[in-house]
Amino acid sequence: MELIKKYFPNLTELQYAQLEALGAQYRDWNSKINVISRKDIDHLYERHILHAITLKKIISFKEGGDVLDLGTGGGIPGIPLAILFPETNFTLLDGRGKKITVVNEIASALDLKNVRGLQGRAEEIKDEKFDFVVARGVASLDKLLRWTRRLLKEEQAHGVPNGLFAYKGGDIKAEIASIPRYEYVETHPFNEYYEEPFFEEKYLLYVQG
Repeated sequence: MELIKKYFPNLTELQYAQLEALGAQYRDWNSKINVISRKDIDHLYERHILHAITLKKIISFKEGGDVLDLGTGGGIPGIPLAILFPETNFTLLDGRGKKITVVNEIASALDLKNVRGLQGRAEEIKDEKFDFVVARGVASLDKLLRWTRRLLKEEQAHGVPNGLFAYKGGDIKAEIASIPRYEYVETHPFNEYYEEPFFEEKYLLYVQG
């Protein structure tokens, strides 16, 4: 939690309490189901929770907005983001039922009424649209665009046009080169925000819808 307070000093007491409770929830669930990598559970706040909420440094989701967390796994980045944006609706999608059970149980334990866990695949969503899609460690950028572009709303409600935010690491040049040149892409290096070595070669890529 020290890292969270260091880099996000202006959260509410409720948000700090929920983020602290989130750590306890993940440690408890990890003893039953492999939600977080065993080698990472001791670095949960740095490598997962702080990593997830970096998006707040780039965009502020509007009240009533709709965000899809594609391939959420056990709820990251969706649950930490839902804590920071309590007036935004988050749909956390994953094909594995056990992971969605964890998502819904944690959301209930933290009283996050803006979180909905949903088992399924992106292509199975037929009648819903979202302002933004976020994806962390799910697939290559070209695949993410193919899966999600049709899920974006046409109407714009944010200062940033609707689109995809992909959490990426390592050499991202090949990923960006895999999509057409006419696509609008922004690269946000994490080391612009944090001094910890873990965040070297970590990026958020934004692709406009």
